[in-house]
Amino acid sequence: MNLENLQKNLTAKGYTVRVFDTAAQAAEYLVESIHGKTVGIGGSMTIDAMDVYDRLAQDNQVFWHWKTPGPETLAKAAQAQVYLSSVNGIAETGEIINIDGTGNRVAATLNDREKVVFITGINKVAEDFHQALWRARNIAAPLNARRLNRKTPCALKEEMKCYDCKSPERICNGLTVLWRKMGGVKECEVVLIQEELGY
Repeated sequence: MNLENLQKNLTAKGYTVRVFDTAAQAAEYLVESIHGKTVGIGGSMTIDAMDVYDRLAQDNQVFWHWKTPGPETLAKAAQAQVYLSSVNGIAETGEIINIDGTGNRVAATLNDREKVVFITGINKVAEDFHQALWRARNIAAPLNARRLNRKTPCALKEEMKCYDCKSPERICNGLTVLWRKMGGVKECEVVLIQEELGY
């Protein structure tokens, strides 16, 4: 991974980039920088591993369906001032890729809001767009399907890859590619953590 190249390309595409050695440092930054806001969080093993939910909730209204399941939580997260999400793949050339089943997470990173923060470990970084897309489809999605015990080929078969299945339990229903920062989002930040986190 060429971290300097990734930072340069993301900055050129309109993102604010922060780099941290550890998840603990990144978590501290998030807690210190977000105050008195409504905060939505998308489904993310990366964010879950950072253990920031309770700390953010001390000074903000935080809506995360992993902690409080239900449509009301999803609706409030979608309208939050700040939205936190991880990524399924990010290219050194600056493209950010996410795959979603219901669309709540990807939709919330696209629409008009005060701030979106993408949080990623170094394991999500690929050399170019095509490799980042391959990673999202053939590593992140199958691992998430297995975590959710879905009856899909990528979860049930030994070889971990995308089978482009027609299973009713498929979690890969939508794909977003951010070529640049979305125009309706006032600030879009990428938090790069030099550890392997999430899928």
